[in-house]
Amino acid sequence: MNKVFEPAQLGRYTLGNHLVMAPMTRSRAQFDGTPGELSTEYYAQRASVGLIITEGAQPSDDGQGYLATPGIYTDAHIQGWKKTIDAVHAKGSHIFIQLMHAGRMSHPDNTPHHRLGVAPSAIAPVTGMFTATGMQDIPTPKALTIEEIKQTIQDFRHAAKSAIRAGADGVEIHGANAYLIQQFFAPSANTRTDEYGGSIENRARFAIEVATAIAEEIGADRTGIRLSPGTTLWGIDEGEEGPDLYRYLVKELNKLGLIYVHVMHQGNEELLADIRHLWKQKFILNRPDQLREKIGTDLESGLADLEAYGQMILANPDFVERLKINAPMNEADRLTFFGGTEKGYIDYPTLAQT
Repeated sequence: MNKVFEPAQLGRYTLGNHLVMAPMTRSRAQFDGTPGELSTEYYAQRASVGLIITEGAQPSDDGQGYLATPGIYTDAHIQGWKKTIDAVHAKGSHIFIQLMHAGRMSHPDNTPHHRLGVAPSAIAPVTGMFTATGMQDIPTPKALTIEEIKQTIQDFRHAAKSAIRAGADGVEIHGANAYLIQQFFAPSANTRTDEYGGSIENRARFAIEVATAIAEEIGADRTGIRLSPGTTLWGIDEGEEGPDLYRYLVKELNKLGLIYVHVMHQGNEELLADIRHLWKQKFILNRPDQLREKIGTDLESGLADLEAYGQMILANPDFVERLKINAPMNEADRLTFFGGTEKGYIDYPTLAQT
């Protein structure tokens, strides 16, 4: 595991170690999308990892899905994030803001404009979503027009520029977990017959155009992307062509020179190896069910350049120190993952406190 603790180079940045905090929705922002008052402390507590990737921040009103998620498209959002980013930098870490458009995973009651969610096609995810009045079925989304797709790409561009204005080291495009970009990949969510549907090339087009626009705006060396090949959340089915879509997508994204691809591994080892081979920049690997004793093995084998972890870092603000001395880890409290106050957010004890 020693290599895990050595400095790592990520483009222009020298990270303190090879450990990454994976993005995790916490739903504790203000209702206008400004990061909550406790956000600064939450991220600063965990800044011993080399890189923090924030929870997903919507790039527009249309991009919001859940209650109390942060945005990164208004001046208030920028000022709110700046406090958090400055605090992380003061601790010596680096931070990328994840740009997350929820697409059809949205309820009108949760968005500032109270409109239907938007998606590649008017196909509902057939699941519920928590709102201020309790659980409700997610309604059928509005299918994006070509003009609206182009505007959504510009929304991503503007959000990336706003993240840099807030002081972020870069952004991560959320192309995973059944949200808008992955909805374009999946025939179960995308039945379009124009240039954004049908063939592998067409279903990958939106992701590539988003990445191109952001790289043009802030630089490819400050632009990463997260993918989760094979995800079946909320009715997403990428079909038999799914693995080949990712092989094509990764080759095309590689041409842009993005700083990293971040894969949330779903179990297809052959595809994972192919992505690693096709990708020539830094490769971040997130195995959601990775055992503690396996931390560092993907780095040592050369499969990954950086390893990302979620719940273990959520529950252990001093994650790196605990790893170094093989100390016990706090268990994450699932009941406090989403929404609430400081409980389950900033009150996990460090070793010094126990």
